[in-house]
Amino acid sequence: MKKLLTLCLAAAAATGSQAVVLFDNGAAASGTPPISVIRTGGTLFGAGAQASIPNLVADNFTVGGPGWNVESLTFYGYQSFAASAFTFTGATWSVVSGDVTSGTVVASGTASVTNGGLVGYRVTPTTLTNTDRAIFAVQADVPDFNLAPGSYWLRWGLSGTLASGPWQPPTADGVVGDAAQSLANGAFATLVDAGDGLGVELPFTIQGSVVPEPSTYAMLLAGAAAVLSITRRRQRG
Repeated sequence: MKKLLTLCLAAAAATGSQAVVLFDNGAAASGTPPISVIRTGGTLFGAGAQASIPNLVADNFTVGGPGWNVESLTFYGYQSFAASAFTFTGATWSVVSGDVTSGTVVASGTASVTNGGLVGYRVTPTTLTNTDRAIFAVQADVPDFNLAPGSYWLRWGLSGTLASGPWQPPTADGVVGDAAQSLANGAFATLVDAGDGLGVELPFTIQGSVVPEPSTYAMLLAGAAAVLSITRRRQRG
């Protein structure tokens, strides 16, 4: 009976534990072949996101109820003239509640990274086939942490083996947004495209699981109790 109860409790703890994409802030490239084109009026190829300086970038996201268990993060960047090779070696990251510069750090760390695949190229409207800026998905496995419902900023920088970059491209749709950048460990400020003076959004994804509702645990525990009650009656009979 104790073993059965243990299995039921384990099932309750595992509910909702399958890793899924919890948040996607936009595609890094799109189309066939996949590319990311500088938007009309803009000139920004990519923002400096060199963790070694540190130059960092940030963008915001919202956690819905009942909360998330975060397991991994995926960033998207390029190093110029990498010959379509994966050259990234690490990521520095933090999740902040409140102000992007001075808010409460909920979780942070440095992580080794793995190659999530070449997702496209950052190009201009007149150089659509240029392959100098190969954008990769940079996957970082982070220690699991929970986020309660609310609004947060994800801040990050990348490291790589080449002299140029890492650079952070905007989302491929060219949407105007409120991403931010910190230069040389300074305060974060709105990241704007100097060509049109407008803000940008940055691609990133958050993976993990949704925290189960308390009612889910209650149902599973009630089921376990019912099974144990039936087992006891049979043993007495």
